[in-house]
Amino acid sequence: MGFNITTILNFSAILIMFYCLYLALSLKSSIPGGMVGKRWNFLTILVVLFTIGYLTTPFFDQLPDDVLRLMVSGIFLFGAIYVVVTVRLIFNIIRELTE
Repeated sequence: MGFNITTILNFSAILIMFYCLYLALSLKSSIPGGMVGKRWNFLTILVVLFTIGYLTTPFFDQLPDDVLRLMVSGIFLFGAIYVVVTVRLIFNIIRELTE
């Protein structure tokens, strides 16, 4: 297996996702309960799903096209959900701080 730019990008993304997972799990004990705690738990689950998805990227060339399209669509969907949850969490935190 030769290393090309795609391989380097895939492994870089995987390493970054493991770092994000480490951060999410490390911060868990510092997060209060309530709305923030529930959203943080959901964000952590999404980070786990993304990490699993990113771990599959080196094998994309071995997957049938329909399975690959389904996986990419799932990653896009969960990415969109992640962004919504993150933005709403930040919005609610800022709203709480400014009231």
